Amino acid sequence: MNPTIRSILHQGVAIPAHPLALTAQRKLDEHHQRALARYYIAAGAGGLAVGVHTTQFQIRDAAVGLFKPVLQLAKEEMDRSDVARARPLVRIGGVCGNTSQAVAEAALLSDLGYHAGLLSVAAMRDVSEDQLIDHCRAVGEVIPIVGFYLQPAVGGRVLPYSFWRRLADLPTLVAIKMAPFNRYQTLDVIRAVVDAQRDDVALYTGNDDNIVMDLLTPFRFRVNEKIVERRIVGGLLGHWSVWTKRAVELLEACHKLVRDGGSVPVEMLRLAIEVTDSNAAFFDAANGFAGCIAGLHEVLRRQGLLEGIWCLNEHETFGPGQHEEIERVYNAYPHLNDDAFVAEHRDKWLA
Repeated sequence: MNPTIRSILHQGVAIPAHPLALTAQRKLDEHHQRALARYYIAAGAGGLAVGVHTTQFQIRDAAVGLFKPVLQLAKEEMDRSDVARARPLVRIGGVCGNTSQAVAEAALLSDLGYHAGLLSVAAMRDVSEDQLIDHCRAVGEVIPIVGFYLQPAVGGRVLPYSFWRRLADLPTLVAIKMAPFNRYQTLDVIRAVVDAQRDDVALYTGNDDNIVMDLLTPFRFRVNEKIVERRIVGGLLGHWSVWTKRAVELLEACHKLVRDGGSVPVEMLRLAIEVTDSNAAFFDAANGFAGCIAGLHEVLRRQGLLEGIWCLNEHETFGPGQHEEIERVYNAYPHLNDDAFVAEHRDKWLA
């Protein structure tokens, strides 16, 4: 991996998981797809994650055929932005499926200039740990990998400490996104990286239910009679695909608190709960996350960045009561939205 990109990853940036803009006929809406990328970049995101869960895994279906076009559109917008940026954007693409599919996707990402593949092993639910590690090794030979702990509620599998400890021995591992929505399992990942003495692996939260506290918590473990502390430095999050400017500001505030040391202010503890409450509405936690993508689409629709909440699966929509929950958190936490920022620049992004 380019040393500059690796350095940016380690400093910690906000990386939104890029949604998929569709027309009412469930075809790619290129106009709004580009506008979304422009919004994230203008909001201060340090990179984009494309072809991931929030982009909808079905883009890979042969009948849909959107995997490469969506990656290409994001690449073009990042290319355009990088010309005028002091720091390049981190480009992460989703990689999933069995080994042959994953290696092919990794090759496409590499050809398009993506820096790393966010490697989901959700499709390999029944294989052994040895087979999982062989799978990750094969993908890593094609593109640097970002490990991915996807919560079982949306298709992931439970991955024990032993898996993460072995994954941390792969030199091609550059970062890990932890999104099990589970404190025990998050600790398994961090402890494994610490035990492997991989201080060159960047830790990113994908725990949309615990974003602020993940970013503020010092994780300390004893290794060979020495106390080692690690921090989660950034976020690669579906939640950060909405209200993104506020997310960037939140990450900066967390970084400042970590640099300054001392106690975490009560205001940040309060903010942590407000962000989690908002996420519960956006992700449809009350209904087992069934409406998680539709909920994000609804926020973007309200802002004029999408024309509807359509998903590739016509049955994928709001969960019962989710629309009312989104309305509730919008009214409860007006300081968390970036509607004014979007309204000011939206026409330019859509031009």
